Amino acid sequence: MSESTESESRKLLGRLREALAEDSAGQERLDKITHLIASSMGTEVCSIYLFRDSETLELCATEGLKAESVHQTRLRVGEGLVGRVAKSSHIINTADAPKEKGFRYMPETGEEIYSSFCGVPIQRLGENLGVLVVQSKEARDFSADETYALEVVAMVLAEMTELGAFVGEHDAMQARHRQSVLIKAGSAQEGTAEGHVWLHEPRVVVTNPIADDPETELKRLDEAVDTLRVGVDKMLEGAAGGDKEQLQVLEAYRMFANSKGWMKRMQSDIARGLSAEAAVEKEQSTARARMEQVTDAYLRERLHDLDDVSNRLLRILTGQGAQTGAELPADPILVARNIGPGELLEYGRSLRGIVLEEGSVGSHAAIVARALAIPLIIHADRITTEALNGDHIMVDGDQGIVHLRPDETVVNAFRDKIAMQAEAQERYASIRDKPATTLDGVTMSLTMNAGLMADLPSLEGSGAEGVGLFRTELQFLVRSQMPKRSELSALYARVMDAAKGKRVVFRTLDIGSDKVLPYMTPEDEPNPALGWRAIRVGLDKPGVMRMQLQALLRAANGRPLSVMFPFIAQYEEYTRAVWEMEKAKERERKLGHPLPEKLDLGAMLETPSLGFAPQKFFDEVGFLSIGGNDLKQFFFAADRENERVRKRYDTLNVSFLTFLEGIVARCNHNATPLSFCGEDAGRPLEALCLAAMGLRTLSMRPASIGPVKNLFRRVNLAEVRQVIIDARDQGEQSVRKPVKDYLASQGIIV
Repeated sequence: MSESTESESRKLLGRLREALAEDSAGQERLDKITHLIASSMGTEVCSIYLFRDSETLELCATEGLKAESVHQTRLRVGEGLVGRVAKSSHIINTADAPKEKGFRYMPETGEEIYSSFCGVPIQRLGENLGVLVVQSKEARDFSADETYALEVVAMVLAEMTELGAFVGEHDAMQARHRQSVLIKAGSAQEGTAEGHVWLHEPRVVVTNPIADDPETELKRLDEAVDTLRVGVDKMLEGAAGGDKEQLQVLEAYRMFANSKGWMKRMQSDIARGLSAEAAVEKEQSTARARMEQVTDAYLRERLHDLDDVSNRLLRILTGQGAQTGAELPADPILVARNIGPGELLEYGRSLRGIVLEEGSVGSHAAIVARALAIPLIIHADRITTEALNGDHIMVDGDQGIVHLRPDETVVNAFRDKIAMQAEAQERYASIRDKPATTLDGVTMSLTMNAGLMADLPSLEGSGAEGVGLFRTELQFLVRSQMPKRSELSALYARVMDAAKGKRVVFRTLDIGSDKVLPYMTPEDEPNPALGWRAIRVGLDKPGVMRMQLQALLRAANGRPLSVMFPFIAQYEEYTRAVWEMEKAKERERKLGHPLPEKLDLGAMLETPSLGFAPQKFFDEVGFLSIGGNDLKQFFFAADRENERVRKRYDTLNVSFLTFLEGIVARCNHNATPLSFCGEDAGRPLEALCLAAMGLRTLSMRPASIGPVKNLFRRVNLAEVRQVIIDARDQGEQSVRKPVKDYLASQGIIV
């Protein structure tokens, strides 16, 4: 690009800054901007379209088209050339617009006389905010320099749109960050919560996109990049010899920090009039836009790395670190792209809820959220770009819905729902100490799941009869190194003390798949859920397993102890695990430590294969716990992390219930204690059907015990069982509707 063109570009940005600096209403600002862009570009038309909602663009300002069409002309995403630009995030530059694919004539605008068209997406960090358009009567292709200048201007417009610069007191359009937003996402932990946004990594706000002095900005960029490089080098030194995956990420950071192409592009943007911050963010926006198009996992990760490096550089340039001076609200709902278990535990029970852009139902964050009984939403698209610290937010973990900056109607409806739940909890409190006995005299045993010491106070408050599952992996996941045996022993002892004589079933370390220890080299497996995990890791690497078993034995200190082994798929795995416990007991005996007065050893049935294990297994196993979450995904061959298939298959499918009925029969034949542990155990309708199939012990999150017990005390279980049998005989695929209809006939709505 020639110096004169650069000068013209800077001149245009300078005039743009002046227009933005004037104390005028938003619409007036927009009108001035379209005028100065048209005059600078030598075009008869300049128009700005902004998103009114996620699917609709509105003409918000124009120079050259009919004035009466402003705020009246609207297009759907993908409709016409403007809609195509918005959908694809790509520039459309044509000398003959009517012949271009997808052209749509808008008669109210009077644009039929204009031949040339150049549309540029207005976007910030991969988020489309609108489209900037120039048109002329003369048939012309806009040059690369001209389209580049429009891109730079569009980027500044995006920044100003985000800051609400085009919103005046009387404007019809609202600032993007003042609008109500509904996000339909996924649920990883049920529950509802209302509060205010607390961003785990606050967004960097660029308040000075246009600069006067390119030399000063180039110097600022150079100094910031030097600081970035030094910081990355120090991180690499600190991580040397550590986690291989972390080293790979840091190496990618260093590659980008030293990239000449990256620097050259940012320097070129500064030469055209952008500030150093705006130049960095422009490159970051380009990376985000590419991320949307790339399907290759490796390339997406690299673009992710570039995104992270850009954020680091922006924080250096702006001085906006993670500590922004904002105070944690009294009712914080954490919003983040993703978060590790250690970081989440630092927040602890201060959080009302968690909303993540990424995450999974089996992630470390989900495990901790369940342990803390905090609603968790995952796959909340663009939540980190939509939300600002302090925004009012409502989280519905039951439906997987986020209401950001909700309007009064939504707030009232949501609060009604919370009030109804609170009233229900009060009713449940009245039956806390009563048995879960059905009308026909069947008494169910309801226990709770736990994973942290913080869970144990819920044991008494919820009315749980004990802890049916204590997840021991959390103490391993939240540390940067392997915990010591003495630390684990002290923790397990405190858990048993807090249980005050009630039974606690400790599950041995369940790692692998989506739960990789920070200090273990992750295995590159094509299908980790079916791979090297849980008991398979324990038996192949027995050192950790033995250490944990010894810690459990010492924690019991002569008291009764219940231990179960996860993911047992065949009899031989169970016998090997029992042998490891025998060796641990022998070692403790030699050391003179007291052994448990009673030791119960059990297994988790999470694979269909164990349901068909030889009779000898059912003769020997102390107790069985059905791990419903894993068992269901393997039974239906439906990955529970895959939103497209996990909801396709119903727990109340007759095939699944019949399989469970068979396991109940085998356990009853041997008088083997059997329980069901998983999310479905805590859902009243599902819990009722599990009981009808013969299960008598269910383990769930503490908050679910009241609703489940309340339903059991109002039904005749034999009648529910007959409804299920009849539905099965009639060829029904799921018994959900027949059972709900039966309950409704009894005046019970679930």
